[in-house]
Amino acid sequence: MIQTMKQQLKEAIIGYYGNNDLNVVVEEPKRGNADLAVPLFALVKQLNKKMPELVEEISAIVLKAELIESATFLNGFLNMSIDKVKFSKLVLDQVFEEQSDYGKDSILKTVCIDYSAPNIAKSFSIGHLRSTMIGNALKNIYTKLGYKVVGINHLGDWGTQFGKMIVAYKLWGNRALIESNPITELQKLYVKFHEEVEANPSLEDDARKVFKQLEDGDQDTLALWQYFRDESLKEFMSMYDLLGVSFDTYDGESFYNDKMEPIADKLDELGLLVEDDGAMIVRLENLPPALIKRRDGATLYITRDLAALFYRYNTYHFDKVLYVVGNEQKLHFEQLAAVTKLMGHQFDIEHVNFGLVLQDGKKMSTRGGRVVKLYDVIKEAINQAELAITAKNPNLADKDKVAKAVGIGAVIFNDLKNDRNLEIEFNLEQMLAFEGQTGPYLQYSSVRIASILKQQTLKPLTDFNIFNEPLYFELIKQIASFNQTLKKAVEVNGPHVLSRYLLQLSQTFNQFYGQHKIITEDEAVKNANLHLIQAIRTILNEGLRLLGMTALDEM
Repeated sequence: MIQTMKQQLKEAIIGYYGNNDLNVVVEEPKRGNADLAVPLFALVKQLNKKMPELVEEISAIVLKAELIESATFLNGFLNMSIDKVKFSKLVLDQVFEEQSDYGKDSILKTVCIDYSAPNIAKSFSIGHLRSTMIGNALKNIYTKLGYKVVGINHLGDWGTQFGKMIVAYKLWGNRALIESNPITELQKLYVKFHEEVEANPSLEDDARKVFKQLEDGDQDTLALWQYFRDESLKEFMSMYDLLGVSFDTYDGESFYNDKMEPIADKLDELGLLVEDDGAMIVRLENLPPALIKRRDGATLYITRDLAALFYRYNTYHFDKVLYVVGNEQKLHFEQLAAVTKLMGHQFDIEHVNFGLVLQDGKKMSTRGGRVVKLYDVIKEAINQAELAITAKNPNLADKDKVAKAVGIGAVIFNDLKNDRNLEIEFNLEQMLAFEGQTGPYLQYSSVRIASILKQQTLKPLTDFNIFNEPLYFELIKQIASFNQTLKKAVEVNGPHVLSRYLLQLSQTFNQFYGQHKIITEDEAVKNANLHLIQAIRTILNEGLRLLGMTALDEM
C-alpha cells in the first residue's frame, strides 16, 4: 500500500507539470520522523524553478492525496506524514475482510517453472533440496499474485549416465539385492562405475554405446531403464509427499526423445547447424558453441532442453519460463537462450540459479559417494524437534504432527532464508533453534499470537488513535507491504525476500509483545491490540504457506 501511495504521488507530480521525463523520486526516509519524502534539488534544476516556488507547488499537489496529513520542507526534501489513523484503518479492514487472500494480485500471465528434477536411480539427497523448495516457493508466490503457473519436474531420466548405470548393473549388479533396496543399491553401482573407470577408461565408451542403444529403442536396454525409473519415482513421490511439494507434470528428459530430431532439422534448415570434427554444433557469438549431436549421433542436454522449451511454449503458451538449477549450469542456459534467439524467438528465459548445499564445507557428490539422504536428514530433524517440544511442552497434544511440521519447516526455512545465489552450510542444530533466524522462531511467533487470541473475542474496531504510536504504526506499515514484498520476490525470483520479511515482522511483533501489555483493562486499547496481532498472524501464516511450511496453533 505504501508503494501504491508512492507511485500515485509520483504520477500526480509528473501530471501536474506535464513532463513524463521528469525524474520524480518518492522515498521512505531511513532517518527522521517523515513517512515519505521527495528530494527537490534535482527538480529545481529540471524545472528551472526557485526552491520556495517549487516547495509551494509540490506541497499543494501531495496534500490533495487523501492519506497525506502534512508536508514540510527541510534540507532539500519535502517531508510528508501519513494520516496514520486512516491508513491503519484501511490496512486492518482489508486484512480482516480478505484474511488469507490478503496480498493477492491478478497478474494474468503464464509462467512455467522447471524445478527439482532429480536423476533417476539416485537417492533424493540433501543436495536436491534447494531446487525443490526454491521452485515450490516460487510456484506458490507466483500463483498468489495471479499468474497461471505450470510446475514442471523435468526428471533426469535420460543421458549418458544411464548408459553408465546399465553397464554397471550388467557387470556387477545383483537383481535380488537391488529389488530389496533399489535406489541404495543402484547408487552403489553408479559409484562403483566411477571407481572402476579410473583403471579401465574403456568403460566410458561402453556407457556411450549403451546410451545410443537406449536412444535407438533397444528393448532389453529400455526395460532396464524403465525399471530404474519406476523404482526411483516411488522414492521421489514419498519425499514430495513428505515435503508437501507438487507438480503439474513429471515429463522428464526421456519424454522429448522423439521431439529432438525436428529441432535439429529446424536448426539445419536455418543454416545454424554445422559439422565440427564429426559432431553437429551451433556457433554462438561470445559463447562456446552449442553441441547438438555427438559424433555417434547421440543427443545432449541442450538438444533435449530445446525440444522441451518449444514443447512447453506450444503447449502452455508461457510468457516466461524459469529454470531452477544450480550456479554451475550458467553457461548451459546462456547457450539455450542464444540458440533460441538465432532461431528467431525472443523467449523470456530466466535461469534461477542457486549455490550448493555444503557439508563440512565440501560439495556433496553422488559419484564420490559423499551423499546425505534427505529422508535421513528430515527424520533426524523431526526427532530433534520432538525432543525440544517435549522439553518445552510435555503435555502437548498431537506431538508427532507438531514435530513433523517443526522439523520439516526448519529444514525448508534454512534454505529459503538465504539468498539463492550463495552456498549454504547444512547445520541441523542451528536450524532447529527456537530463537534467531529460523523456521521454528516464525512458527512460535504465530503460536504465541494464537495463545493470546484463544481466550479473547474480537469486537468491531472503532478507535484507531493508538496507531499514531510509532511501534504500532511500524507494524501496520510492515503488514501493508506484504503484496509489495511478494512482487519483489518475483522480480528477483528469490524466496529469501519473503523469508526475511517474515523474520522482520516476527521480530517487530516480539518487540511489541515485550513493550506492550496486550490484554489491558482499557477495552479500546485491548481491542486494537487484538486486531493488530490477528492481522500479523494472518500474514505470518500465509507467508509460511507460501514458503511451503506449516503454521501451527500450539507447539
